[in-house]
Parts: sequence; structure tokens; C-alpha cells
Amino acid sequence: MAIFLSKESKILVQGMTGAEGMKHTRRMLAAGTQVVGGVNPRKAGSAVDLDDRTIPVFGSVRDGMEATGADVTVVFVPPPFAGTAVVEAADAGIGLAVVITEGIPVHDAVAFQAHARARGTRVLGPNCPGLISPGQSNAGIIPADIATKPGRIGLVSKSGTLTYQLMHELRETGFSTAVGIGGDPVIGTTHIDCLTAFENDPDTELIVLVGEIGGDAEERAAAHIAQHITKPVVGYIAGFTAPEGKTMGHAGAIVSGSSGTAAAKKKALEAVGVAVGATPTETARLAERRLRG
Repeated sequence: MAIFLSKESKILVQGMTGAEGMKHTRRMLAAGTQVVGGVNPRKAGSAVDLDDRTIPVFGSVRDGMEATGADVTVVFVPPPFAGTAVVEAADAGIGLAVVITEGIPVHDAVAFQAHARARGTRVLGPNCPGLISPGQSNAGIIPADIATKPGRIGLVSKSGTLTYQLMHELRETGFSTAVGIGGDPVIGTTHIDCLTAFENDPDTELIVLVGEIGGDAEERAAAHIAQHITKPVVGYIAGFTAPEGKTMGHAGAIVSGSSGTAAAKKKALEAVGVAVGATPTETARLAERRLRG
């Protein structure tokens, strides 16, 4: 099995006709993903030829869902309009909105997250790489050739780059699903959401959690692990050498005083039995050893 995304998932791409949307739609199709349409109000009724596939373009998410049965949307819409795109998708009743767009104002993110939550739409992101269930589907920008083997590990990561690295390190073991949740200050799907889903997935035997400096998401995840997660969890925290007061890579990756440090997050995770690696490679080896028992 997998979480959030399977071979049955039918995907719309909002912004498919733009350069980034076109490039990554082609990659998703090559990975076997069921991309069933694009959305662009100005190009409704047209179609896009991508290699050996012709993908229809709809004027709205609702139209695309009614025509194709789509249940997932991937958003490549530019920052000023991305919030409106997510609201449109939520109003249409989409189950999952994967928001790749970076640079979305925090105020917009707060608004569309609340709107989507109220309508029962799960949001992944923004500013995330998406998610992949190897051998089944790939929604976003994760390179499918990093890890093509289905397996027993569930991965949840704030960092897109570290998602890719851990997938590469553990490519021979394989993944049920790898999820990049994004590192903005306001995101939809959290570490805790993924931990819960992996706990309930019979094909996931071990969870790898990747965090970074800033905020308290990892500390809250540790508390959740202590109370609700029975499967082994291995972790990695990026940012031990980050200087105080400087944003590092992600908008949410900033240490302020004693809050949000890598050391504090590592301590919280280890206190509840999570083995935390010093490097991504060490983290991967810890995961392999835990799986072997």
C-alpha cells in the first residue's frame, strides 16, 4: 500500500501549460502517473501533446474533476495566484492539493490552508517537492529515477533535497511513500499527519523523519511518537551549524534564541526512542539496521 497517493490516483495539473508545469507533467507521466488533465482558464478546450500522450486542458478544476474523476491536483501556479488556485480546487472538492509553488506570501498561505481544511481538502506544501509512491504514482517534482523500488520505509521530510538524498541512500530497500512536506512557516500536511498515516499503513514497517531548524514541529512530532506510534522511527535534523537569526534555505528554517535549534530537536526525538543520525548517510544505515531487527 501507500499513503495519500496510489496507482488509482487521477491527477490534474494546475499550471500545466507553463514551462515548469509542462516539464514536470512529462516527468510524472514517464513515472506511470495517471495525469488526466491540465487546468488553465485561458486555454480551456485545448490539449497538450506530451511525448505519446495527449492531455486535455480544462477551464476549471471542477470541470476537470467532472470529466475525468480526478482526485488530486498538483499546483504550479505562480505565487500571486497560487492561493486562488488552491481555493478553487478545495471548492471543487478535490481530495489532495500538492502545492509546488514557492514564494507564496504567508498571509495567502494561512488563508488557503484554512479554506481547504474547512472543505476537507488535504494540502501538501506549499514550497514542497510533492510525494511519490514508487511503482505507483508520483505527484510533484521528485525525480522518479532516484528510487523506483517499492519497499517498507515511509519517509517524511521538510527538505526536498534531503528527500532526494535519503531516497537515494535507501534505494535498494525501497519506500512505501516518500513525502516532502515543505519548509515554509505555514504548511498543510505535517510530520504528525504523515506519522499517523504511516502507522496505519500495513506495508510501512519503519518511518524516516527528516526535520530542520526553526519552529517546534519536530518536538511536537516527538510527543506524538511517544503517545501514538508503535513502529520504529529514525530521524535526521539539518542545521546544527546554522548561525542564530539567519534564515537557512527555507523561510521557516531560522533559529531565534534557544528556540528551534537542531540540538533541541535531536534531544526531543532521542528522548522518545528515535535514533537520530548525524548525517543523511548515517541515518540511512540506522534505518537499514532497524529494519533487519
